[in-house]
Amino acid sequence: QVQLVDAGGGLVQPGATLRLSCAASESFSGYSVAWFRQAPGKEREFVAALRWSGGNRWSADSVKGRFSITKDKGGRAAYLQIDNLKPEDAAVYYCAVGRPIASTVASMSAYYYWGQGTQVTVSS
Repeated sequence: QVQLVDAGGGLVQPGATLRLSCAASESFSGYSVAWFRQAPGKEREFVAALRWSGGNRWSADSVKGRFSITKDKGGRAAYLQIDNLKPEDAAVYYCAVGRPIASTVASMSAYYYWGQGTQVTVSS
């Protein structure tokens, strides 16, 4: 079982940049890593994903151009960089690991393991 630890959230001002991290108990090789977020009163939504071997990347239309998912060379950490933060980006962000196919990459059910979440608050 892969254990994930999300970190890097906090209180930031609009326009700032934030990098969230997802540390794993074992290598991500053979998996895809994704980030989801859940704002208060809303359903959890897909943000971005990365296929570890091959490097394919996907992101939600709503975050294209501002969110980027990257991987650590050591194979046990992934990152979500958020540029130009907006108030609507405020949410709990979760990393997840699974083996989705391209058509299911945005589906929560495609992921087996989840981090505990890290809170991002955007306020001036």
